[in-house]
Amino acid sequence: MIKSVTRQAHLAVLTANLIYGANYSIAKKVMPEFIDAFGFIFIRVTVTAAIFISFGFFSKGKSIEKQDFVRLFFCAVFGVALNQLLFFKGLDLTSPINASLMMTTNPIMVLLAASLLIREKITIRKIIGILVGIAGASLLLIWGKEIVTGGTTALGDLFVLVNSLSFGIFLIIVKPLMQKYDTITVMKWVFLFGTILVTPFGWNEYRAIEWQTFSSETWWALAYVVIATTSVAYILNTYALKALSPSSVSIYIYLQPLFAAFFAIALGKDHLQPIHFIAAILIFSGVYLVTSVNRKENNNGLLSWKKN
Repeated sequence: MIKSVTRQAHLAVLTANLIYGANYSIAKKVMPEFIDAFGFIFIRVTVTAAIFISFGFFSKGKSIEKQDFVRLFFCAVFGVALNQLLFFKGLDLTSPINASLMMTTNPIMVLLAASLLIREKITIRKIIGILVGIAGASLLLIWGKEIVTGGTTALGDLFVLVNSLSFGIFLIIVKPLMQKYDTITVMKWVFLFGTILVTPFGWNEYRAIEWQTFSSETWWALAYVVIATTSVAYILNTYALKALSPSSVSIYIYLQPLFAAFFAIALGKDHLQPIHFIAAILIFSGVYLVTSVNRKENNNGLLSWKKN
């Protein structure tokens, strides 16, 4: 039974990153031509909040205890507001390749933060796995491309780096909530608080949207980003935390550039090269090294929270 739950958790986080990988090609059909970055975030967060609230009416999950609302608020701060606002602002100031490279630091951030906050063990196996994953993702990201440097780029790189740390903190602080409540209940409150936090930044850009200019393709792309990339992906990632450690969930981020590359190939925007196979071997090896830990280690974070 436990092995089955663990397999489901791995499948959930794998699917989430497959969704993210496709998003790189699909989101470009909407932003920035039709919707500016912060207006896009406002739509993503508010619509997702509405979806989870609607689902909440049919959910018979446990009611949130008063002391957990503070944790839910900080989950919204780190997992929704800072995570999305800093990433899109950073992307405006730096190049896509630089931003992607900064995001490869996420598993490192998660591992370090988890060791401090929930005493997750930093093992040699995990360190090697993360380094191998970084090698594969970086190889795929920088092959034949130019890394841009400069004052403005450095600020954008810093924003994306802080975004990476922010999402890492989210994965850690949301884990005990996922052990206590059902996924819909947690996500409902996280995105409700998230809506309050992002509204001051995104409201004006949202009001400036010219909806009449949208084609059917634009509407479908917007629906994918809001429903799949935001609602579904967040559910899958947080669900996976019920059985996996934060570092195991975060290591799957290295699959995103690989999936993005193959979606680009499928859409005829790129062509298959030997570098894709080399990167795939390195990335999957890194994921295997980090995630193939025993059940006791995966539960260390939960035990630490209970002790505290």
